Amino acid sequence: MGLLSSTVSITRYRVEGRLEEPVPETMAKCLKKNAIPDIDDDVSDKTVGWTSFDKPFNPDFESSSFLIGTYFVFSLRIDKKTVPPSLIKKHCAMETARRLAATGRKYLSRDEKRMIKEHVTSVLTLRIPATPSVYDLIWNYEESVLWFFSTLKSANDELETLFFRSFQLPLIRLFPYTTADLVMGLSDTQRDILVKLSATDFTE
Repeated sequence: MGLLSSTVSITRYRVEGRLEEPVPETMAKCLKKNAIPDIDDDVSDKTVGWTSFDKPFNPDFESSSFLIGTYFVFSLRIDKKTVPPSLIKKHCAMETARRLAATGRKYLSRDEKRMIKEHVTSVLTLRIPATPSVYDLIWNYEESVLWFFSTLKSANDELETLFFRSFQLPLIRLFPYTTADLVMGLSDTQRDILVKLSATDFTE
């Protein structure tokens, strides 16, 4: 989901903590260290990392500015390789037939079949290019607020994990309960009441 799309879905976060000074240099260092690697010529079937907002398929933080005013703007990219099960089945059958013909046997052992499947999966994964998914984000550093342009659970989980690994700062997802807890200055008694509240169903 892109920042400049005609329709967007947004998840809001509060960023706990501050980066080491000087902040722009620290940001650049963290983004470069955790930039998404290329797996097109690798047997890996998935990779996650940061990329440039304006050049999502060329994560070059040297030439691409991620600082706009008091905002950091960059993107999360998730690359996946998906090999269709029917394709794996086809190539496993072909390799099994080849080995049986070469050895004159009628059957292969369970371990041999497993090894064939692992080999076929690795070879096909190496050949298939990764499919990228790009999710933009805006981080208002001064106000410790981050907007992530996706509500997909899988994408948000990847964001939270990579963000903490990159910056050593936890993200707190903002929804009515967490927002009330963070901004309303609740007492312990009020916080206990908040935790026990249940959502109202407006569909009836």
